Amino acid sequence: MSNRQTAPVPGARQQPEWYSDSVLADVRAELSRRRPLVNCSRLRALQDALVRVVSGRAFLLQAGDCAETFRESSPGHVLVKAYELASLSRIFEQITGTPVVTVGRLAGQYAKPRSGSVETLPDGRALPVYRGDAVNGHEAVESARIADPARLLAAYDNSAAVLETLYGDPRYYGIYTSHEALLLDYEKPLTRWCKCISSDYVTSAPFIWIGDRTRQIDSAHIAWAESIANPVGLKVGPSADAGEIAELVERLTAGRPAGRLSIITRMGAQNIGTALPKLIRRIEEKAIWVCDPMHGNTVTRSTGEKARLLFAIAEEVRRFVDILQAEGLPPGGIHLEQTTAGVDECVTSPAELSSPALRYRSRCDPRLNPDQARQVVSAAAEMIARSR
Repeated sequence: MSNRQTAPVPGARQQPEWYSDSVLADVRAELSRRRPLVNCSRLRALQDALVRVVSGRAFLLQAGDCAETFRESSPGHVLVKAYELASLSRIFEQITGTPVVTVGRLAGQYAKPRSGSVETLPDGRALPVYRGDAVNGHEAVESARIADPARLLAAYDNSAAVLETLYGDPRYYGIYTSHEALLLDYEKPLTRWCKCISSDYVTSAPFIWIGDRTRQIDSAHIAWAESIANPVGLKVGPSADAGEIAELVERLTAGRPAGRLSIITRMGAQNIGTALPKLIRRIEEKAIWVCDPMHGNTVTRSTGEKARLLFAIAEEVRRFVDILQAEGLPPGGIHLEQTTAGVDECVTSPAELSSPALRYRSRCDPRLNPDQARQVVSAAAEMIARSR
């Protein structure tokens, strides 16, 4: 383990204000000693599969919770999630005849970037914002919201438990895991040199992505992503500068195999028609094009909860497919936030926005329930099948 992987991470955006630097140093040292969560054979297998996605011979389906919780790392929860992921992939394959590369937001999606450091509760109290179970607790009390470095070890332990269950069942060995690589105090100590590939790779997951809030040209996240061999995703919103994204693409793909980089667009149904073509014409075939139709279509109910309209989600996917095909490129995949629970966080009608959600269980953003996820995947598959 090189010193650069266990050194502090100055200037990294969206990092917690940990309560103790000395505890953080101990935690980072402990993480650097722990065994890899995934070995390099998993990322090499995923890389080979993504080569087929680049050429349109396969499709990437990435889905799972907005924010995983530690309490859902039990075998029962994991196997239900794996079943749902596999079911979504089967739906797509049956409609299109195209093999699916299945990637779950699973075994590590324990941290979230936030737009502010403080949230104001309905009763007027202000608390540090919840940043995911790897950082602090969701309970609305001051003590729970302390950013505790020891939670990074709990994130590792829970990820290990999820992976043990997932890959202990031969039905789900073909599912790959992924998460946003947000907490560099976690990712860097788990970055290791592999002589098989003569490169560093992050052992927390075969696939990681860099979020829209941490992908700046000078960001510590991009510098670290350049150094690893894993397939990487780059989230891109509607305000992204096409020239800046083109520079990031060059940095993240130079000397790398096809399929190394996925551009995960999160434009919104209203913006994708103007924003996406500009990007495509600068980048073209240098990346896999993936649609995240969730984040750009977030609205607020009259009662304050976040929501997403199914119509807008489906419309963004439709426009994504149309634009890619008009540019002569294959739509490479979709990236969804979904849950196995029967929630009503996403809605079918604007009229529903005037009443509160009765079953809002997400720790952060609205997720598709199982029926809604099947509707979105089926619609995407039918769009692609019709266009051939």
